[in-house]
Amino acid sequence: MDLQRVLEKCGNFGPYQILLLALFGYANIVSSLHYFSQTIISFTPSHRCSPLIDGFNPNSTSLLTCNVIQFDEDQSSFRDYKCTSWDFGKESDYESVTTELEWVCDDAFKLAVGQSFFFIGSALGSIFFGYLADRIGRLPACVWSTLTGASGDFFTSFVGGLPWFSFTRFISGLSMDTQYVLMYILVFEYLSPQHRTFGLNIILGIFYCFGLMISPWIAIWLGNWRSYLWAASLPALGMLLFPVCLHESVEWLLTKGKFDTAVNNLKSVAKFNGRQVDDSDFEEFVKHYREKLSNSQNKSTDTFMGMLRTPRLRKFTIILLLKSIIVAMTFDILSRNVEGMGISPFKLFSYSGLCYLPAGLTIILFQNKIGRKGMACASLFVGAIITAATGYLVATLDSADYSVLLGIMVSLGRYGAVVSYDSECQYAAEIIPTSVRGRGVANIHVVGNAFAFFSSYIIYLGTFYKPLPSLLISFVLLIGGCLCLALPETLHKQLPQTLEEGEVFSQGEKWYFFPCFSRRQKTIKPESQLESANDTTNYIE
Repeated sequence: MDLQRVLEKCGNFGPYQILLLALFGYANIVSSLHYFSQTIISFTPSHRCSPLIDGFNPNSTSLLTCNVIQFDEDQSSFRDYKCTSWDFGKESDYESVTTELEWVCDDAFKLAVGQSFFFIGSALGSIFFGYLADRIGRLPACVWSTLTGASGDFFTSFVGGLPWFSFTRFISGLSMDTQYVLMYILVFEYLSPQHRTFGLNIILGIFYCFGLMISPWIAIWLGNWRSYLWAASLPALGMLLFPVCLHESVEWLLTKGKFDTAVNNLKSVAKFNGRQVDDSDFEEFVKHYREKLSNSQNKSTDTFMGMLRTPRLRKFTIILLLKSIIVAMTFDILSRNVEGMGISPFKLFSYSGLCYLPAGLTIILFQNKIGRKGMACASLFVGAIITAATGYLVATLDSADYSVLLGIMVSLGRYGAVVSYDSECQYAAEIIPTSVRGRGVANIHVVGNAFAFFSSYIIYLGTFYKPLPSLLISFVLLIGGCLCLALPETLHKQLPQTLEEGEVFSQGEKWYFFPCFSRRQKTIKPESQLESANDTTNYIE
């Protein structure tokens, strides 16, 4: 008797799952406050050189953004003074890190450098906390990850220069991916398969969106970036209560041979849900997984590097790595590039956050109809068109007169980025064979997060030519959409269990195959999968 059948008896969508989803919602709020703190603290308002210069004559001076030009009395020559201070057009008197430390003009690169360390931390944090999750469990690793990120935000609020700012942003970035992923896994395992897509995406859309939308207003209310980081890090302390309310991942316990603890957790879930389960069912359950663990230890020789040894799997792996890089950079850039649109960046950042809910609903409504490849390609191609159009409009329109139009375009761009980001995780997990799925998905995410390091520098290009980040991102999105055409469709198919099955998975399928344009074909399972034909976790609807 496998885990899904036992969980059905214990209750796979009862009061315990409702509690789990509620805490998952809280974790999403914490995660959004943490991730987007890097955006909130770094808004750069309009500014000009403050003419505090010896010999300054206001009647013969032109104030520019980064310097002062003073003309001689006859206006025939001029001198170019370097700025030493600036006047900022602060919104609601909000003091950001750029206004307090005056990281503008020649020092604007400092913000890009400091923020880029956040993504270096995220790559290393995925490795470290992923290892920790395998050693001590998903739940404690999730708590430690969240607290580590919050401590990085808290300590950032005390720094006053680039070296310490970079170091504390590195600490903050350690938990960027893992605090969300580990909690996602816990919810995924205890939910019934038919409720997973809807429940997870709705919770993500509502609560992550809520945290994102309130963060700019919290910053304005508190008045400065240091106080905001204190407020953003404080909710992470609530995660200390999670081990009191929730149970460890049963699947992790089973892989570690902790069968008694796994059974006790399931019994507790059954009691919480008001279910009665016979001891014989648990005995059969333990027997099934003892044999499975023994067989896996004797037979499993697959490794992630093995995916690079055969031609088709090597192609899939390289494409998934490139796709992860493109999606991670695009998501971060389109989430943060909200300045210079003729509307308050606080308002635009908050209102455009509404896109998370329709993005989740889009995946729920269409992913099982047009397929995983269709969703990936459509989101990337449409995102490229919207982003390119936004760049063109920014270059040609006066932002003061067309602020509403530009705001709508930015919101649509974020919508496409969220759909791409959320669908990418599931698509990669389905293509990678079961025997290396955990390691494969983790490695692909690590690479994507590592290359998001460059997103701060791409945004910095906007200081030279404002539409440049949008135009560059639209180009790489087009490349990503084309690459996805070479990936196999996974909808209505038995997923590969081993590297050998992964190499022949969807062999003969054309690059232009999409389930929505084709009749559903009967899936023929490989002989090695016949034993697990009843395992619903590997059949994708």
